[in-house]
Amino acid sequence: MSVKVVINGYGTIGKRVADAVAVQPDMEIAGVAKTRPNFEARMAIDKGFPLYVLAGRESDFKNAGMEISGTVEDMLKAGDVVVDCPPGNVGAENKPMYDTAGIKAIWQGGEDHELAGISFNAHSNYDEAFGCDYARVVSCNTTGLSRIISTLDAAFGVEKVRATLCRRAADPGDVKRGPINAIIPELKMPSHHGPDVTTVLAHIDIDTVAIKVPTTLMHLHIVNMVLKQDCTSSDVIEVLGENSRVRFVGEGITSTAEIMELARDMNRPRSDMWENCVWEDSINVSERELYLFQAIHQESDVIPENIDCIRSMTENERDGARSIKKTNKAMGL
Repeated sequence: MSVKVVINGYGTIGKRVADAVAVQPDMEIAGVAKTRPNFEARMAIDKGFPLYVLAGRESDFKNAGMEISGTVEDMLKAGDVVVDCPPGNVGAENKPMYDTAGIKAIWQGGEDHELAGISFNAHSNYDEAFGCDYARVVSCNTTGLSRIISTLDAAFGVEKVRATLCRRAADPGDVKRGPINAIIPELKMPSHHGPDVTTVLAHIDIDTVAIKVPTTLMHLHIVNMVLKQDCTSSDVIEVLGENSRVRFVGEGITSTAEIMELARDMNRPRSDMWENCVWEDSINVSERELYLFQAIHQESDVIPENIDCIRSMTENERDGARSIKKTNKAMGL
């Protein structure tokens, strides 16, 4: 069965989800929605995606010479599932519209867990979303943490996690945000990221702290875990190496800038790095205590998770591992 996917919001995440859906053999793009006629709307048309707009703004697009297929409400009638990707964390406001349309809905990590009732990560809880009407794909940071925690928990058991998140200040295309020349501590301690991980992995003892740094490239995580079973650094490397969405980096890569250069050299779309990038040489285990560094590409690591969430919710694949493999193959991951 080919699942008809519509995307409400065609920005940083929405356009990436659209491209990922378009290459899946069991999915198709039935429409994307934009609020204003900018270059992204033009690109959607050029790619052949049916373009829908907010009711009352049709003339804005027509005046810009952009052909539209109708309103957002019209778009929802064409889809089996909507992926909600609006700017500014306004996704909760769209829920009544989705309820009225009777369409399954996926929100992003900027929304509260309670909105959907299920927070999703493919490696951690694929089965929880199976056949459900609503789900929330957790944020880039929570995705990155959940991937490695669930993998190591399955192998060794995780007693507790303590992590420091060095967060990028803005995405590369966001010209309105900073800081330019400052490091900003998040004074709420622990930060919200730890509790967000527990929406996916409820049994994990995790605390996080965060700072915002003047870069647009990636987040950097400094992770400390206490494992329940004795193991070596080599054991951890072997287990993480089996996770297809974890990439070890080294061979002269000493920074997030070089990881982004690697993505360019790999000819990745938009230089996206969908995997957690773990510095293999940083992995150190002593008396069940693990330390490692990982980099997370905030614009893209949630994209394959959205695809797996679609597949689980629409019951197009019962087995999470098979869905991950299908997604990875189609995306070239």
